Amino acid sequence: MLAKSVTRFSGVGVAVSGMLRPRVQLSGFSSNSSGEATPGPLSVPEKHGMDIIRDPSLNKGMATTLKERQSLGIHGLLPPNFTTQDAQVERCMIHLAAKPNALEKYIYLCSLQDRNERLFFRLLKDHLEELMPIIYTPTVGLACQKYGVLFRRPRGLFITIHDKGHIYDILKNWPVKNVKAVCFTDGERILGLGDQGCQGMGIPVGKMALYTGCAAINPQYCLPVTLDVGTNNQALLEDPMYIGLRHKRVTGDAYDEFIDEFISACKARYGSSVLMHFEDFGNQHAFRLLSKYLDNTCCFNDDIQGTASVALAGILGSLRITNNKISDHTFVFLGAGEANLGIAELICLKMEKEGVPKAEAYKKIFMLDSRGLLVKSRTNLTKHKLPFAKDMPECRNLEEVIKNVKPTALIGAAAQPKTFTKEIIEEMTRNNERPIIFALSNPTSQAECTAEEAYKWSNNKAVFASGSPFPRYEQDGHIFEPGQGNNAYIFPAVALGVMCCGSINIPDELFLQSAEALSYLVSDKDLAVGRVYPRLSDIQEISVKIAVSVIERAYELNLATVYPKPENLEQFVRDQLYSTDYPTFIPETYEYDLSNYQ
Repeated sequence: MLAKSVTRFSGVGVAVSGMLRPRVQLSGFSSNSSGEATPGPLSVPEKHGMDIIRDPSLNKGMATTLKERQSLGIHGLLPPNFTTQDAQVERCMIHLAAKPNALEKYIYLCSLQDRNERLFFRLLKDHLEELMPIIYTPTVGLACQKYGVLFRRPRGLFITIHDKGHIYDILKNWPVKNVKAVCFTDGERILGLGDQGCQGMGIPVGKMALYTGCAAINPQYCLPVTLDVGTNNQALLEDPMYIGLRHKRVTGDAYDEFIDEFISACKARYGSSVLMHFEDFGNQHAFRLLSKYLDNTCCFNDDIQGTASVALAGILGSLRITNNKISDHTFVFLGAGEANLGIAELICLKMEKEGVPKAEAYKKIFMLDSRGLLVKSRTNLTKHKLPFAKDMPECRNLEEVIKNVKPTALIGAAAQPKTFTKEIIEEMTRNNERPIIFALSNPTSQAECTAEEAYKWSNNKAVFASGSPFPRYEQDGHIFEPGQGNNAYIFPAVALGVMCCGSINIPDELFLQSAEALSYLVSDKDLAVGRVYPRLSDIQEISVKIAVSVIERAYELNLATVYPKPENLEQFVRDQLYSTDYPTFIPETYEYDLSNYQ
């Protein structure tokens, strides 16, 4: 356990350990459609002229007032029209509607983020439910596959295995010094698409956008990184448009030394409290690296812990439909990779919290990997799979396992599409009044079944959730709005809470707390249409409430470093949030009063 570096806190409105300075409303001005000035936050840039227009964190486009244009040397560089941010958002939605497909919309949004950061995040905030599938799954998967031809300008750092010994120097090239969170991948397991090598950069870029879009974390504090150690994807190695290293993946000691130097360099550059977010690492590295750094680094793996937390939240929401406890259920998992193992372990932790011995909790979970059911007679099981191995005959057939075990819940995260067949869902329905069926694989093309299939084959009895979004479904007078078990409910909120209180690390207890907090936010109205998650349109409010719950638990576990503990945690969190409002660039001026000196 790290020694704590305690930060004194004298009240809301001061800089705190591990988080940004609260947004302060000063007596400045912001633009309106006539080019006049209205009260707003003040931010006088050091840049001048074209440099302001080229800086996405400063550029306001035609929302720049006449006085700002004249005083900052940009008058004449913009059309002679003065608009509002509201009108700009409307204009952006018109552009998006004209795009022929999701990938073209993704490209447009990336270009908008490159031009006008505040407008991009305002658009995201106002239309998150509509735009989430564009900026993240499923579209981001296609964007990663085509990243070599889509790449326009850097939105993060590319660091290669051949940069060993110089990683700190590369971090110094990033223009922002006060980074608070680093999301990094080696591109080996991108969604359900496998090894995408260097082109996996689309994932950390997308995740960091969701830090701001979902939890209002200042984008200037977020750094996406791709660690390029090569790729074993032969198609990429032969692709003339591939943008990464053209050799097979480096593994072993050289790989571990590279990761260790990177994490050490980030701590040296940004402080020991910097949040390190592991993303889309392969199974052989994900658990091992998380175990290695969990106790001495403020870090988490979203594929293991974030997925586990959001899935558990959905299960807890489902219990309000099935009207029983989690310990009353038996679970079958298709897939025994990092996502499903993380979910299974968090389910066990929740059962323990309810008084079930851990050994008994393990007995309620059955898992199948690529070689079939995890059983004790198999000699190839990793240490993370061993607790779930059963004293049963080997079996490779999911339907047969369902018939023998008679589970109440079926969860898939194996990227094996169409594996939840009509026969399997019908068998689940014969054994349960309300079978829980979660098809969590991403993107949509990899889902184990569709929402329509789950509802139709279960005679509308399934409690369904998915990893990618599915449309509203109506049958026989029943209306279903399937919930998406999107990690975006969890990882931005956890990051916000951890950064606000300066937590020294992020144990599974904080993800259990997040799952419980999220499940409490599901309304009866949500459940009435079969949705076991709250609406994504409310995500920023949801994130604040989860962050408050995380902070409360961090203080209980003696992990927080901001002392004394703020009296009003919710207000404390809200005071840290990033605003998409345009600041004014014109400072207040005043005249000398010399009347008494004449």
